[in-house]
Amino acid sequence: MKLRFSIVFLSAVLCSSFTCEKEHKTVPVQTKESNSKVDREALAAYAKNYLGTPYLYAGNDPNKGFDCSGFVSYVFHHFDVALPRSSGEYKNIGKQLNPDDFKVGDILVFYGYKDKTIIGHLGIICEANGMQSKFIHASSGKVSSVTITSLDTEHYTNRFYKCIDVLSK
Repeated sequence: MKLRFSIVFLSAVLCSSFTCEKEHKTVPVQTKESNSKVDREALAAYAKNYLGTPYLYAGNDPNKGFDCSGFVSYVFHHFDVALPRSSGEYKNIGKQLNPDDFKVGDILVFYGYKDKTIIGHLGIICEANGMQSKFIHASSGKVSSVTITSLDTEHYTNRFYKCIDVLSK
């Protein structure tokens, strides 16, 4: 009994002495190594392997299809970065960036196309150039697949909510 109490007490002390990533509310991303070690160009190149993969609502399997959040979480998971599975959960995570600070591997967060009060779409920057950046995403639109789109198209500029960095500490 005394040993069990000591282990529980020690665990509680360690967890309160250091930030436990699982309990971190603002940036719930987890990696096996430091997020800053993820090669952003490699992440974008890996994402491009899935160009043309069909759009599938609630999909997160390259053999069946992806929705936007399924695609983003799948790509980052390959690099041991755990991200939310639902696009709505991206509203309060990551470090928000100014357009001049957009980098390859940052995540673009968009409102829904019908409802500008909810988060409805995500993409990963694959060519950084501020508000003219290009991003890769699983689109439910005309192409209905993983595709690359320019942020400066009216459809996405009007829905843009923010860009977040989940890789830098």
